[in-house]
Amino acid sequence: MVAELGAGRSSVLVLRGEAGVGKTALLEYLASRASSYRVVRAAGVESEVELPFGGLHQLCAQLGEFRTGVRRTALDTAFGLAPGSAPDRFQVGVAMLNLLAEAAERGPLVCLVDDVQWLDQVSAQTLAFVARRLLAERVALVFAVREPGGSDVLTGLDELFVTGLGYADARALLDTVITGVVDERVRDTFVAETRGNPLALLELHRGLSAGQLASGFGLPGGPGLTSRIEDGFVRRLDQLPPETRLLLLAAAAEPVGDAALLWRAAEYLDTSPDAVFLAESADLVHIGARVRFRHPLIRSAVYGAASPAEQRRVHNALALATDAEVDPDRRAWHRAYATAGLDEEVAAELESAAGRAQARGGAAAAAACLERASELTPDPGRRATRALAAAAAKFRAGEPDAADALLTIAALGPTDELQAAHAARLRAQLAFARQRGGESGTLLLEAANRLADLDDRFAPQAYLEALGAAVFAGRLGAERSLEKVAAAARAARQAAAPAGPMDLLLDAVATQFTDGYNAAVPSLRRALHDFRDAAQRGDEQVVQWLWRGCPVAAELWDDDAWHDLSCRGLELARGLGALGVMPGALTYRAALHLHAGEFVAANLLLTESDSIAASMASAPAREARFLLEAWRGDEETALASIELGVRDARARGEGRALSLADHAAAVLYNGLRHYDKAMEAARSACAQEDLGIFGWSLAEWVEAAVRSGAPSVASDALQRLRDRTSAAGTDWALGILARSAALLADGRRADDLYQEAIERLSRTRMAVHKARAHLLYGEWLRRQDRRQVARDQLRTAHDSLSDMGAVAFAERARLELAATGEKARTRSTDVRQELTAQEAQIAHLAAAGLTNAEIATELFLSRHTVDWHLRKVFTKLAVRSRRQLAPSLIDAASVVEA
Repeated sequence: MVAELGAGRSSVLVLRGEAGVGKTALLEYLASRASSYRVVRAAGVESEVELPFGGLHQLCAQLGEFRTGVRRTALDTAFGLAPGSAPDRFQVGVAMLNLLAEAAERGPLVCLVDDVQWLDQVSAQTLAFVARRLLAERVALVFAVREPGGSDVLTGLDELFVTGLGYADARALLDTVITGVVDERVRDTFVAETRGNPLALLELHRGLSAGQLASGFGLPGGPGLTSRIEDGFVRRLDQLPPETRLLLLAAAAEPVGDAALLWRAAEYLDTSPDAVFLAESADLVHIGARVRFRHPLIRSAVYGAASPAEQRRVHNALALATDAEVDPDRRAWHRAYATAGLDEEVAAELESAAGRAQARGGAAAAAACLERASELTPDPGRRATRALAAAAAKFRAGEPDAADALLTIAALGPTDELQAAHAARLRAQLAFARQRGGESGTLLLEAANRLADLDDRFAPQAYLEALGAAVFAGRLGAERSLEKVAAAARAARQAAAPAGPMDLLLDAVATQFTDGYNAAVPSLRRALHDFRDAAQRGDEQVVQWLWRGCPVAAELWDDDAWHDLSCRGLELARGLGALGVMPGALTYRAALHLHAGEFVAANLLLTESDSIAASMASAPAREARFLLEAWRGDEETALASIELGVRDARARGEGRALSLADHAAAVLYNGLRHYDKAMEAARSACAQEDLGIFGWSLAEWVEAAVRSGAPSVASDALQRLRDRTSAAGTDWALGILARSAALLADGRRADDLYQEAIERLSRTRMAVHKARAHLLYGEWLRRQDRRQVARDQLRTAHDSLSDMGAVAFAERARLELAATGEKARTRSTDVRQELTAQEAQIAHLAAAGLTNAEIATELFLSRHTVDWHLRKVFTKLAVRSRRQLAPSLIDAASVVEA
């Protein structure tokens, strides 16, 4: 990593291993090797894990001279050091990325982050965001995280698993600290029990007499390795005076490492600063400008060995020493730890801290503050209210078990009907999050009905959640569950006048599943129109539900609406920093690119979606990924992706994903000319009505059945397709209908239908479907012995499908061309294909006139990384200026339209 820095490149590494295995020692080793570079450090602290941005603040405090302009505003607002509206997480991430990049301009920068498992969630996510975007900044970012139980947000980064020493090295290390006469079997037991863990080898012998060591009777057993290491530190603490232990406890309870704060707290504890000298002499802690324990386990050992009364005393002193104006949240937290009984004043202070934490994006911190506030609240009704708020916050923070426990607490207190209805909705949401099938849909519907009876403004959202659960459950749900949920939702909505786009959308979708597609089309169109208007206005509530609008646009075969909604949705999600909806917004945008034949763009957005999902420790959108692989046509890769997606879907109870998997298989097999398999897959995909999949699968079924010699099956599927596409009436819908109908037609009628399909699809964004129309038309023309005209159609299909990356369909075209007596021309290597997905995206943005700084902001990269990529793009495209980029890319599909 030091060599990479010297060469001007960034590098990222995650050290994983159990406590005491040497991760911290490796960080120190790196720091010593990089002594000529700037080194900054941060470390997670268990008692600060709920305080937002604490880890980032540690790093930023060491780079204060670079916090200027927009970076300073975003970061200081997040830290609560400056007034202003809360910046979104993307702004904070970009500000942090640019802060490190700016610091690295002065010389290589090494960032060491220890104990990531104890970092607050927002800091961990932000640093993972930064790590995935470092490239040419001359920054080395190294994380150390304890395993098991490490942080999932680092998944996908380069890793080094740090394991225990081998037997010989472990014996050699043990011999450096045990010099007396010890039975060989005892030594072997030490090595075996520690599994070569260096810290355990160095610490476990302490406190044992020579006789105990010699005989082995004193060997600790039972507790886990971490506990045994901490026990060794505790035995050393027992040898220190009470005053020294108390000051060490204050240092352990103050996670920032602020030495000045520690000395102020010492005054409230009536301890002398001299008390720490013995601890420093014992090599447990070093106090200079900052407080640093020799090992993180010493901190936890000190804190864990103290009595509850001692812990409360220390936290009270720290609260008194903390400035209420400068750091009210940490003061509130220390007051909460210092309080033994009930205290409304402290509870209210924590509730205020929760609001500030939520405004800064600290969902986990807000949840923790609300949880502790509920525990300290004397009034039963207020305690129930705070427990319910804490449960909702825990759910948003991704802690369903804690949310469940808090719901139980809330249920013990007096609650009104509205609070009980919200609690029921949250329980249903928890059930849906854990298992998308099962009873979650029923529970969500019951909660929605209760909210509707109380005329609550969240009732439409609850009904949409219930409908969503039924749609997701699909074929794995209870019999006719979708129709039952839709009927109940529609009946409830009829009792109240529609109040907004979400109400209209709910009515329209419910109508489709009660009265059928044709009956629902007018209301679907009206709802989609209002939904698009709300999205253009920037309605934040609508942003959270855009994923409902995109499938409706697909269901109506309205590519313009899909384009507008997906573009606007992605724009708003980025602007608002709505991380929760970003993966969905990216996925629906990627799906549109997929139908447009822009596979590179689709892959780029899906990769970004996966990256954000990983940073949030949530599941990636595998369904879109295996559909992309199906269109690409590599059978082995596509089937592996589909099989993985099916396993995940069954485990989650997602029947809709099974339908999408069948549709993907039908696309794959039609491309590979395995028409019997394609027909079976398409039939299975059409087994249940679904949003945005059913109509597409009918078109695959028609083609597969015709090619399999099953005209009656094809005719039945075509009639069902005609009913839907005629009602939709768009060029996309009618183009697909004409292409499918041509497969069952003869003579002039077939010729006219193929030409109509090509003409209509030419007026849409759906380039991959247009290319398939050229392919089918060329195949039909060859069979009519119209070879010259067939060659023109097949050549167009082959070239288009090849450029898109639809390999299997392109091969179909090549074989048909060969049958006409013409060899498909070998495509000259297009230098654009050598560009990586990110290079292609940057090249298109640069060609569109954006500056490097604007591209960096758009893509959440540093300016240095954009510079580095553009230099590579210029080399690959053999251009010298940005003006030459557009002509070089003129034939390529636009990678980013938003």
